[in-house]
Amino acid sequence: MAARRLTSPRGRREAGRFLAEGVQSVREALLRPGTVLEVFATAAAAQRHADVLSHAAAGSVAEISDRAAASLSETVHPQGLVAVCATLDVSLADALARKPRLVAILVEANDPGNAGAILRTADAAGADAVLFTGDSVDPYNGKAVRAAAGSLFHLDVVTGLDPAAAIAECRAAGLLTLATTAAADLDLDELTDQGMLRGRTAWIFGNEARGLPADLLRAAERSVRVPVHGRAESLNLAAAAAVCLYASARANRLQPLS
Repeated sequence: MAARRLTSPRGRREAGRFLAEGVQSVREALLRPGTVLEVFATAAAAQRHADVLSHAAAGSVAEISDRAAASLSETVHPQGLVAVCATLDVSLADALARKPRLVAILVEANDPGNAGAILRTADAAGADAVLFTGDSVDPYNGKAVRAAAGSLFHLDVVTGLDPAAAIAECRAAGLLTLATTAAADLDLDELTDQGMLRGRTAWIFGNEARGLPADLLRAAERSVRVPVHGRAESLNLAAAAAVCLYASARANRLQPLS
């Protein structure tokens, strides 16, 4: 089955396609026009999720065995429902032309679970785009797609970017660029109290272990730390991203720009 090649990074790159596994991911993929090229379902899954498959184009659903479904899955208990999707990448120029109000920039984010969780959180917070820069994980990795729980299909996803160039272009487009680092003098509470989150913002998040390099901290307009009120050393990447993105969402909800 040619779709098996899409479980590898090389196969995805060469085909320009990826797999979305599970009910939630397949449902959201089908609701985004032009995304789903083919759907594979076991007989049991097709019966159980007929409502989801009703959104598929005529002739695009193929029945497969449980064994074939397992070969397309990276989970212990496959749901028997997999969609072959066209990659969703847009250019940074196109994403910025839409005047995004909230953007997440990931710099060398290596963990696919974190990447997917940030995509899901960004979507929930009302963000418009997530940029994958430097040596970041492939957002079409099976674990990342599952962790995103369908949110991958709701946002502009931009990949293959140089981080410094991405920050510069966001600044030029009128976004306030905020780099997250535990060493910053300014904390998120102070930033919120000063009203600085009431506007178009791009949050920059670094590698899970190393954070952001000094040159990128300088490239951003401000550096910000998430305050830690207890004895924990820090928050993990996905949790820190959630706190920052929701702070922006709350500021704009309470004091929207006219």
